[in-house]
Amino acid sequence: MKSKYYYGPIRSRRLGRSLGVDVIPFKTCSLDCIYCECGPTNCSTLERKEYFPTAEIIRSLDSCLKSKPALDFITFAGSGEPTLHSGLGKIISFLKESYPQYQVAVITNATLLQDDQVIRDLQKADLIIPSLDAVSREAFEKINRPMTGLSPETIISGIQNLKENFSGDIWLEIFLVPGINDTQEELALFKEVLEKLGIRKVQLNTLDRPGVVDWIQPISKEEMERIASSLGNVEIVRKL
Repeated sequence: MKSKYYYGPIRSRRLGRSLGVDVIPFKTCSLDCIYCECGPTNCSTLERKEYFPTAEIIRSLDSCLKSKPALDFITFAGSGEPTLHSGLGKIISFLKESYPQYQVAVITNATLLQDDQVIRDLQKADLIIPSLDAVSREAFEKINRPMTGLSPETIISGIQNLKENFSGDIWLEIFLVPGINDTQEELALFKEVLEKLGIRKVQLNTLDRPGVVDWIQPISKEEMERIASSLGNVEIVRKL
């Protein structure tokens, strides 16, 4: 199935049979990550607004879900940062009220999680997957290529805000880029922050599809396992 606002169901490495929901225009984001499979960000912004009509998105999803497709998750992700959409909370509320049999997940780059309204909009979701790709500013600038004003501290404090004010599950994702955030120094910083955050499920990921820059290579299975062991209680996102 495919429409302007949803795609799939697809087989997700982490979420099983997932219907993807895309509520943001293509590559509208607060970061320009070098590993993004969708390509470079062409609209950099931190402005929350109704990028597409909320009522139209709800009607489209309602039409799709009336057929009761077999799904493990309905997942807000796609080609931009979903928390930028100011109607996200209304859409999630509709899904949980009208189709409570489905679990709702939101994959986010965590740049807006300091905003308490964003946290309120996420409250009815079952699962939030925020990303933390760097703790040092140098690695953050190289990997995530953020908008001016964003920092690793923005991301970390936002994730902490989510943890303290969200009642559902949180899976923290770390995307590893060889030579940038897999050094001993960077891993030591990750370990310190993970211990402070205390999130129970942390997942390591690496390149699976070509990113924005062509020099990134995936980290080997053996190296991923070594890093996972060094960080403590973390798991590796396996290829399909």
